Amino acid sequence: MKQQAQNQVNPMPTDSDEGPAKPTSAISGEFVTERFEYGGGRQVTVYVPPERPESAIFTGDGQQTSKWGRLLEKADVLSTMIVGVHGLKDEMQRIHEYSPSFQPERFAAHEQFFVEDVRRWTESRFGVALHTERTAVFGVSAGGELALALGLRHPDVYGAILCASPGGGYKPPGVMPGSLARTYLVAGTEEPFFLENAKRWAEALRNAGADVVIHERAGSHGGAFWLEEFPLMVRWAFGQ
Repeated sequence: MKQQAQNQVNPMPTDSDEGPAKPTSAISGEFVTERFEYGGGRQVTVYVPPERPESAIFTGDGQQTSKWGRLLEKADVLSTMIVGVHGLKDEMQRIHEYSPSFQPERFAAHEQFFVEDVRRWTESRFGVALHTERTAVFGVSAGGELALALGLRHPDVYGAILCASPGGGYKPPGVMPGSLARTYLVAGTEEPFFLENAKRWAEALRNAGADVVIHERAGSHGGAFWLEEFPLMVRWAFGQ
């Protein structure tokens, strides 16, 4: 790795999901974007909090979800870095990177970049130690599938899975791993397909002995409840 100077039911977060504008306070976090060789050139955007980060969240669709770090600046949570790997614009290609159910080799290549390359770069670039209990993987919609898949496959890396409105391409495996990350799921009352997916995952994980929280919120897919729930997810994952 060298550093360089869907379908209709799994939409990528839009510009309307970016959260509030930058606070007027003189003290606020910053964004750092780097471009990598993976996939012909893939960007990673990192939200760096005002204070030295005590925890980190890795997320897909980073061109949007990394901006949600602004939501944490006035929330009662630990200082948290958000590392956002940008997603592809083509919806089907994005889903194939995010779910192991369609093109396993393509998913595996993205998985290596996301879990290994980006993580090593984050530790080196920002001088942080990424302890499992202070590291989470997060995603919404198809990105929620990615969070679940990576969280299940790498419990030694991600101590918590934070998932909003998971898509249906990746379903709970018949045999769960022996070690399971703590998992927080949320879905809206006006998105029954995604709500059922979230409930299915909550049941499967609980039956396998995982620590699971699931919240049902008023709202539709891509609605404001994603933004409202995000600080609550972070507080649950890392405490205060």
